[in-house]
Amino acid sequence: MSTRIASSEAEVAYRDLRRRFTPVVSIIAAILLGLLPIVAETPLLPDFGFLAFLAWRLLRAEIWTPWLPLPLGLASDLVAGHPLGQAMLLWTAIGFLCELADARLGFRDYLMDWLIAAGAILLQSLGAWYIGLLMGSDVRFTILIPQLVLAALAYPLATRIVLALDRWRLAR
Repeated sequence: MSTRIASSEAEVAYRDLRRRFTPVVSIIAAILLGLLPIVAETPLLPDFGFLAFLAWRLLRAEIWTPWLPLPLGLASDLVAGHPLGQAMLLWTAIGFLCELADARLGFRDYLMDWLIAAGAILLQSLGAWYIGLLMGSDVRFTILIPQLVLAALAYPLATRIVLALDRWRLAR
């Protein structure tokens, strides 16, 4: 009767891939949700890719390198049709602000994460609105308020999904 102390090489490789790529693949999947044919007269749906990025960043800060928001923002720009570099700039800036908040705050609880996420959603929306304004758009910012509220209210759901993915990612 033999017992296995270690897993097979294939199982170890599969777990390593799962641990490395689950956050990035889930964010790209959330970005691709923007391709769904949903028609609305006003912007109501939040940026699911940004919510997933924010939830992963606030939940697992240790797995994010400072440059990783750049390619994820590029993917978001390409899928959503934003000016190239908009999400790259905003996501990276918000990643640095989250890093600053991690360094300054002694502790964070769920409410603090929600407030940080609401502030990040507001900054991302303000930045995108201002970049659109510079590009010649004449949209009033008040049109974006329902989207901001829905995004802030959707953040706990995004966190729950990311938490479930993280548990699966770390499971043996």
